Amino acid sequence: MKKRILYVEDDPNLAFATKDNLEEYDYEVIHAPDGIKALEYFGKDHFDICVLDIMLPKMDGFTLAEKIRNSDSQVPILFLTARALQEDKIKGLKLGADDYITKPFSIEELKLRIDVFLRRSKSEEPLVAKADSSKVGKYTFDFQKLTLAINGSSQNLTFREAEVLKFLAERPDQVIRRDELLKAIWGDDDYFMGRSLDVFISRLRKYLSADPDIKIDNIHGVGFRMRW
Repeated sequence: MKKRILYVEDDPNLAFATKDNLEEYDYEVIHAPDGIKALEYFGKDHFDICVLDIMLPKMDGFTLAEKIRNSDSQVPILFLTARALQEDKIKGLKLGADDYITKPFSIEELKLRIDVFLRRSKSEEPLVAKADSSKVGKYTFDFQKLTLAINGSSQNLTFREAEVLKFLAERPDQVIRRDELLKAIWGDDDYFMGRSLDVFISRLRKYLSADPDIKIDNIHGVGFRMRW
């Protein structure tokens, strides 16, 4: 079955070219020209990934991403942004996006980013051993289901959140260098990827706060250490 992409872009020429090229790679691409139409499509159908422009008519990409994330905590969200302000990218990640690409981009780069997330979807072959879950302090962490559970309550994770948590939790009490973590998860260690990592670390600390023994320490000038 073809993987379904919700692609939201208001530039008709760019949208036509991008949709056409992605369909050549055997994806099913549903294009929406604005945020309102995109939200309508999302409410009616299943999508394996959402690719959103930020500057959209009727409803901007930030608002759209927030509404998508409120109704589905797991579908990957990838931002396409022409904005030079890096703070916009950080804002998108804080709203629950998983990654972003800056325009102009190549179709090959976009396909690579999409494939990274689709390979991690539950319908694909697992990237890790089929152990259902692992313990992180008092929490039960299920990487395949993207859940973190404690005392009968469960927190759904995004793909990126689960990847960062898995990397840290598999190395308890070890000092993990920031560049090592960035390259393992993002494939890059530039400054603004580092800002993105800080957003995900903050989210994980919040999710893990019900167990006071779990700490993700900042090791100044080096990286992080997770302990419990």
